[in-house]
Amino acid sequence: MTRPWYENDALWEDLLPVLFPESRLAAAPQEVSNLLALAGLAPPGASGSPASPSEASAAVLDLACGIGRHALELARRGFRVTGVDRTRLYLERAVRRAREEWLAVELLREDMRRFRRPGVFDLALNLFTSFGYFPEPADDRRVLENVYASLKPGGVFVLDLMGKEVLARIFRERDWHREEGFVVMEERVVRNAWSWIESRWTILRPGRKTEIQLSHRLYSAAELEGLLRSAGFCEVQVYGDLEGSPYDHNARRLVTVARR
Repeated sequence: MTRPWYENDALWEDLLPVLFPESRLAAAPQEVSNLLALAGLAPPGASGSPASPSEASAAVLDLACGIGRHALELARRGFRVTGVDRTRLYLERAVRRAREEWLAVELLREDMRRFRRPGVFDLALNLFTSFGYFPEPADDRRVLENVYASLKPGGVFVLDLMGKEVLARIFRERDWHREEGFVVMEERVVRNAWSWIESRWTILRPGRKTEIQLSHRLYSAAELEGLLRSAGFCEVQVYGDLEGSPYDHNARRLVTVARR
């Protein structure tokens, strides 16, 4: 059987420079500040006094951590961080960078449908549209149930993706953009009553052409809020970006902040 696209390590290797240009890496510190503000969680010792035992033990789960751009920034701020991803190449990069900076970060290769560590984390993150890849809707629910179980009572889950309403507003069947050293052309098809999107990316480098096909489920704000509540979360707030803007006609992302 052909493996699904998200289990293809060669695909993720080809996507590495597309997903993580220098500009996106440079944005990580501000994004971490914004998501901590949304979650209401301050770094240990942020008040200027020594961290209390509860502050010092604040634990964060970065689910689908990629190359660790948020996980490592959180570790720099004193949090105990566990990063989970299934792509070996990305984890190897995160491990190498953590060692270079002497950062204590736990990095695990695991499928988010299986990873569960009951009652451990104060905060869980799933960022940059790393949710909804699986063809079976039950798998998405399983991921959220795992996150819910892995949070402490009162723990917070920040989920960031491209919302259906946002995509419908800006949708283009074809477009392209240029990064340093390559060009990316994208073709998109929406299927199943706007519940699924299929994309083909053509990456052009000097002397090389790479074609990639990927797909994922689309969620509206109401659909995602309902799914989070069905997984057990008792309070769900919806925003239009990590800065906490309203989820309205100007929204750039769909960001939910769900509390156990």
